[in-house]
Amino acid sequence: MDRLDCDAIEKIVREDVFAICVRNFIDYETATSLARKILGHGYHKYLNAPSIGRIGMAFYEAENQQDLMANYFESVFENINELRKRCAPYASPIDLLRCMLDEVWPAGAGLETLYGRKMYVGLSRVVTPGVTFLAHHDIFFKDAPDSFQARSLQAQMAANVYLSMPSKGGELQIWGQELSPGEFDEMRGESYGIDPAVLGEPMVEVCPNVGDLILFNSRRMHAVTPGMDGIRLSLSCFVGYRGPAMPLSFWS
Repeated sequence: MDRLDCDAIEKIVREDVFAICVRNFIDYETATSLARKILGHGYHKYLNAPSIGRIGMAFYEAENQQDLMANYFESVFENINELRKRCAPYASPIDLLRCMLDEVWPAGAGLETLYGRKMYVGLSRVVTPGVTFLAHHDIFFKDAPDSFQARSLQAQMAANVYLSMPSKGGELQIWGQELSPGEFDEMRGESYGIDPAVLGEPMVEVCPNVGDLILFNSRRMHAVTPGMDGIRLSLSCFVGYRGPAMPLSFWS
């Protein structure tokens, strides 16, 4: 499709489709310029998935540890502004996505609040050649089990804007099954995810182009195939749905 709209979001929520792809959400030239600017300032590794690079901190990394949660909330606006600075003089694609979601969804959309504090949005994820992003799911109430706000979600989507892709590989894979948190934890053991081969053939496999936006159901198992060359850089956030009359929310 060529633009994000309300109907596309509703199709994912109803699970009529597993994913939608908005081609050229960011034009190719701008996307490649943004990739150079963002990567040029370096990046860190996930605390609990060290094979994957990131700029900013994902709430998932806090793992209900008080010191890490404090670090997450204290760095929210610093990390949001860091992405904007790296993108300048271009607009941050995440800011563009936030505006678009607010415009197309009848009840609007806004930054998620958890424990009375605003959440970060705009994680940059870096996957180097040869690295498999293991199969996993993303479920808000698993990361914040004591929060009604997290449990009130009726659906959770992931939104990725792709700024750099390898010439081969880097496909997003999505499986039809939805594992419970307990089943997933038992299968993954000490790892952050599961070997995709264990799950069999994926239901959907999408190869993003530079500049594309992909929105999909993050509660389904998903993985990324290894790239053969070049870095796979995406800007990502989650989009929360609480019903057709309620605002969407976003966080990372």
